[in-house]
Amino acid sequence: MLIVMQTHASGDDIAEVCRRIESLGLKAHPMPGATRTAIGITGNIDAIDARSFEALSGVRELVRVTKPYKLASREMHADDTVVPVAGTRIGPGTFTVIAGPCSVENESMAMEIAEFLRERGVRLFRGGVFKPRTSPYAFQGLEDEGLRILERVRERTGVGIVTEVMEPDQVERVEQASDILQIGTRNMQNFPLLKRVGKAQRPVLLKRGMSATLEEWLMAAEYVLAGGNKQVILCERGIRTFADHTRNTLDLSVIPPAKQFSHLPILVDPSHGTGKRAYVHPMALAGLAAGADGLIVEIHPKPETAMSDGAQTLTLEQFDVLLTDLRRLAEALGRTVV
Repeated sequence: MLIVMQTHASGDDIAEVCRRIESLGLKAHPMPGATRTAIGITGNIDAIDARSFEALSGVRELVRVTKPYKLASREMHADDTVVPVAGTRIGPGTFTVIAGPCSVENESMAMEIAEFLRERGVRLFRGGVFKPRTSPYAFQGLEDEGLRILERVRERTGVGIVTEVMEPDQVERVEQASDILQIGTRNMQNFPLLKRVGKAQRPVLLKRGMSATLEEWLMAAEYVLAGGNKQVILCERGIRTFADHTRNTLDLSVIPPAKQFSHLPILVDPSHGTGKRAYVHPMALAGLAAGADGLIVEIHPKPETAMSDGAQTLTLEQFDVLLTDLRRLAEALGRTVV
């Protein structure tokens, strides 16, 4: 349910509506707009007489939200969400680039990549320190030592940090070292983790599950939004299909409906989406053309020595070429690469 307030509704009117919602055991989500405020309601709305809200001062109309994902839906929030982070913004009009190694391997390599990115105007550095791997024998990340490296990287270079969190009890530690909390594909439906990051103060980058439908993905985002964290960024990273010419199938066709049904920004990850270095460049450009709000891509000074995912990782020189092509295409599309 969405309560649309009149243009002239006062702050006291809005506060009174919120108090009434909460008194009924529901949750109020005020959403100020350019011309008026709307208030979303979540909870068992069918258990009350919603028409009672119409008598409250300042209320213009009630709108029933038909999608199961309420807070993520454009029915409840018509304007595109913009997520400000690390001196930049993720949302319409821009194309945000996030780059870095799959895993933080050591401090010198992380510093080298971060300084490389800063020189090129890329403000967000990705690097995993908690690594969910298919094999228990594969490199699992530097964990807490990796977090300390990320903190020093941010302090020395000024880049924002994007890194994955895997468990609820890691969130507080990861928050201190990062600017965006990443939820990986294997954890898209880790509901205790989603609830915990819903209480976090950092934006959440929510990767699509390996076989998740759009609705399942947006319902996962709903967990975070319902917890009070409105800074959710979707990330299409490829889904599992019968095709074997790539590691996954990068589903760029999900971008237009995701933008149609939800107000949340969406990024593409062609590194995991293809699993092959040669395909990352064209699929990154395709993601921009399809309307994505940004890109997360893996780079490394020497991918052949990378401790994880070297086959899908660009060299620094290849990333330079990609960045040039992205800026050319973005200009033609009226966008700006940041």
